[in-house]
Amino acid sequence: MSDLSKNDIERASFAFSIYDFEGNGKIDAYNVGDLLRALNSNPTLATIEKLGGTKKKGEKQLTLEEFLPIYSQAKKDKDQGCYEDFLECLKLYDKNENGLMLGAELTHTLLALGEKLDDNEVAEVTKDCMDAEDEDGMIPYAPFLRRMCDGWDPKRPKEAPAAAEGAAEAPAQG
Repeated sequence: MSDLSKNDIERASFAFSIYDFEGNGKIDAYNVGDLLRALNSNPTLATIEKLGGTKKKGEKQLTLEEFLPIYSQAKKDKDQGCYEDFLECLKLYDKNENGLMLGAELTHTLLALGEKLDDNEVAEVTKDCMDAEDEDGMIPYAPFLRRMCDGWDPKRPKEAPAAAEGAAEAPAQG
């Protein structure tokens, strides 16, 4: 924990309090990934599990003191991408270098590469994050990616991303 700054600890405490749904000073380990994302980290599913997150609700509870070392480790993890990294990858599909790619290629990419999404998740993310295709089947990929990186999660209720964004920003305002 000593490698976290005072600001990091304040931000983590604030975000933790949002995910402490019962107000008992604990969060469900199932929400570790969401909490880390709210703190501007982008852990893989494997990293979340390695750090102590669970795949099922109710298996394990974590206190803030137990979460802070997890947050510290996630901040150090270099095995995660950021918006700019992902944008560079999507540019590979931009044949005309005009900020557009085929919506079908994006859908295929989500189904086939990296931490693959299932058909239902792809349908949801395209509905929530992707602009409508033009007459040629093209979509602007940068706005899609921005929406994804800003907090889309197939398990998260619709109102939670705003809370997560507030968690990442609120301490900076104070």
